[in-house]
Amino acid sequence: MAEPGWVEADVPLQEGRVFVVTGANGGLGWETARVLAQRRARVVLACRRPEAGEAAAARIRVLAPGAVVEVEALDLGDLSSVAACAARLADRLPLLDCLINNAGIMGVPRALTIDGFERQLAVNHLGHFALTGRLLPRLLAAPQPRVVTLTSATYHLGRINLADLQGEKRYRPWRAYAQSKLANLLFAVELDRRARAAGSPLLSTGAHPGYAATGLQVSPERRLPPALLRFWRWANSHVAQDAFGGALPTLRAATDPDARGATLYGPSGPLRGPALPGKVVGRAADPEAASALWHASQALTGVAFDF
Repeated sequence: MAEPGWVEADVPLQEGRVFVVTGANGGLGWETARVLAQRRARVVLACRRPEAGEAAAARIRVLAPGAVVEVEALDLGDLSSVAACAARLADRLPLLDCLINNAGIMGVPRALTIDGFERQLAVNHLGHFALTGRLLPRLLAAPQPRVVTLTSATYHLGRINLADLQGEKRYRPWRAYAQSKLANLLFAVELDRRARAAGSPLLSTGAHPGYAATGLQVSPERRLPPALLRFWRWANSHVAQDAFGGALPTLRAATDPDARGATLYGPSGPLRGPALPGKVVGRAADPEAASALWHASQALTGVAFDF
């Protein structure tokens, strides 16, 4: 018999647990934070624009009266912002039960961050790598800590090109996006492997939303021509599931008492459906690639993980 998929009612109470969700001012992150707050968790919304984060937190407080919902400024494309955010969280939180690496950008033209990194790699992967490493002491202070890193089904199309990781020689927006999503899953699996090797209780897993209508598809940053913008708007309204449906795999990975590390949680169907655990396959299951990416990420960010 197939394992039943999760729906919102399956998310257990999270009273006394602390979560940090990146990019929680809208879309998948907001829905994730909303459900966690309604299940009585303390939730920190880590957002690039604090004013948007405060508005998002206010909406959650209306739906979850009495919930402890906080906001922290975080620009994943700026390693100094990542370090400052992690330091403030370390001062504020005695422990962290779960870090949800949710924020991301998709299919944007090539641009460099303040640190000189290609922006999709920086925001989607390197920023989260650095944030996780800097918050590791607070995670290890929790009895059963977790890290959930969001990826996309496009990871199947990704290749980690260490000789041109930043797309300096050749850049295509979707190729760079797929590389960053493969990097997300390689990181999730390698973090879990390293935690096991260190005898740590930390559990690291991946999640992907299927096809969920969020602002990513129609973001002005993508600079889409009018015809393609019209297509994405049509697809979001006629094909995609809503953002909450896309958040279900994240919620299961973060709260299922029986969640497994180095696992990819996603919808039961090709694009949507209740959340199910699945195997990590293809290039994401390559331990040599995971190790090589880990060392490259450590060198680029200057952040080491000390278990």
